[in-house]
Formats: sequence, C-alpha cells, structure tokens
Amino acid sequence: MGFSLGFLVGIFGVLILSHAAYSTIQYRGLLKIMEDEFSGPPITVVAGLLVGLVLSLWAGLTVPGTFLSIHPHSEENRIVALPANLDFMVFNHRGKVFPVEMDLKLKH
Repeated sequence: MGFSLGFLVGIFGVLILSHAAYSTIQYRGLLKIMEDEFSGPPITVVAGLLVGLVLSLWAGLTVPGTFLSIHPHSEENRIVALPANLDFMVFNHRGKVFPVEMDLKLKH
C-alpha cells in the first residue's frame, strides 16, 4: 500500500486537529475541577488548530489531482439543453405523496 505524501500529510493534519480537540476538552475538564471560567483555549491548542487546518487543506487540494481547465465551448463540457419555455416543465418526484392542502394552524 503506497500512500502519497499528500495523503500522509492529510492524515497527520487530521491527527493534529483531533489532538487539539482532545486537548481543549481536557483543558475544560481541568477548569471545571479548579472552578475557573473558560475564557478560551490555550495558545498551543490554537496553534495546533492552525497547523492542522493548513495541513488538511493542503492535502485536500493536492491529493485528488491537478485542476483541469474547463473550456466553455468544448463538446465534452456541453450543458444539457433545456426547453425554451420553462413555464411548462414537469418534475416527477415524491412530493406528490403529500396532500396539496395542509391544514396547519398556529397555537396561540
């Protein structure tokens, strides 16, 4: 199983984010024991969140592959043509199961 560098960086980023979440929960538990008020997470947790976010974002952008340009006049990227008169389009969906009129009244 050969993992790419981007995939491993993404796993590492998710682990850092998980550790930051666990550290915040542990810190709040410690503050409850000491009966202090929670004013915010420690700076180490914020730094971990930022590093984990950057690593996960980088991995999310690099692992799927390179971005390809979209040519609007290409036959491969053609939009399905819709009829000129959109007023008479009919969609068959599950909404027909529900009654047309619903007698819902607000309680005062």
